Amino acid sequence: MQADAKKVLRLLKTARGQIDGIVKMVEEDRYCIEISQQLMATEALLNTVNREVLTAHLKRCVQNAETPEERDRKIEELVAMLQKILK
Repeated sequence: MQADAKKVLRLLKTARGQIDGIVKMVEEDRYCIEISQQLMATEALLNTVNREVLTAHLKRCVQNAETPEERDRKIEELVAMLQKILK
């Protein structure tokens, strides 16, 4: 992985903590809107992590491709991923 691993791991561990908190909220039968707000915050954090990984892919993996064919393949992978994200 070409992204800043320390940053990605920190963000993922934060998301894991948020999910643990959401599980506890559900177990405690907390108010639905509060749970939904925490879910959205976790989704936003995971989107940030994904953006970091995909940005690194573009800046390093695609840019450093050794052949035009390899670069084209990596670009197509990125396009396919963006299509899934923007669905």
